[in-house]
Amino acid sequence: MITEAGRTLAVEQWGVPDGTPVFYLHGSPMGRLARHPDDSLFTGLGIRLITFDRPGFGGSTPLPGRRVVDGADDVAAVADALGLDRFAVYGVSGGGPHALAFAARHPGRVSRVASLAALAPRDAEGLDWTAGMMEGNQRSAAVALQDRDAMIAHLGTDSSGPPQLPPAEAAVLTRPEISAMLAAAYAEAVRPGLGGWADDVIALFGRPWGLDLASITVPVRLWHGALDGVVPVAHARWLAAHIPTATLTVQPDAGHAGHFDATPATLEWLLNGDEPRGDRSPAAAVTS
Repeated sequence: MITEAGRTLAVEQWGVPDGTPVFYLHGSPMGRLARHPDDSLFTGLGIRLITFDRPGFGGSTPLPGRRVVDGADDVAAVADALGLDRFAVYGVSGGGPHALAFAARHPGRVSRVASLAALAPRDAEGLDWTAGMMEGNQRSAAVALQDRDAMIAHLGTDSSGPPQLPPAEAAVLTRPEISAMLAAAYAEAVRPGLGGWADDVIALFGRPWGLDLASITVPVRLWHGALDGVVPVAHARWLAAHIPTATLTVQPDAGHAGHFDATPATLEWLLNGDEPRGDRSPAAAVTS
């Protein structure tokens, strides 16, 4: 589709064509082909899942200098093109902040929003942003404070495949259906080059998001794995403390990739608001 500004946004749809619309906002560096790999999950719940490439990934026009809040208007543009008024939104990892941005910027168009394994803003007051974060992300966080050329050079040192995550994630990431999906999504995302990835990292790791989390009025569900070394759980706790409508579930035995197993309950909650099953630990769950 083409936006009013003349940019292209590449869109995919999964599940039931006339089902309940749900937007999924991908992590980084991924794109519109990223999603839960079991498509029967969407058809079984009657979901019309909508994904699209953020600017610079895959088939979408680059937008250097973009902020997280700018992604909210892209969600609205895709929804307008599809004739959708109000719907649920969720994102994982780097997609989580973009889902929250849509809820803050377009409150009348979102029914519920979920954010799984997501970052807090780089300027989050009182949060030691890189504490407990894997070394690769700490390096990216330092480069994100420089400029786009430096970030592209940094990412280009090893762009032969998706970023390597800590060993604790292997149990999930080596599942054949997940590894195959991630490989295809990554290859398409970086097909035009590393510019979109660089812009994403700078927006997430180096700049204020440009939105007021306290202004979110719709129900928000946050999920995070306690063993996450990619995005430490302190980020989720910070988000929960600054979003008035948020409920946080911390899963004690999960890492970053645990968001795949948390997705079915998340989708049920997005559709009908039922208390999610199977991923809540009474000792670890925090509500705020």
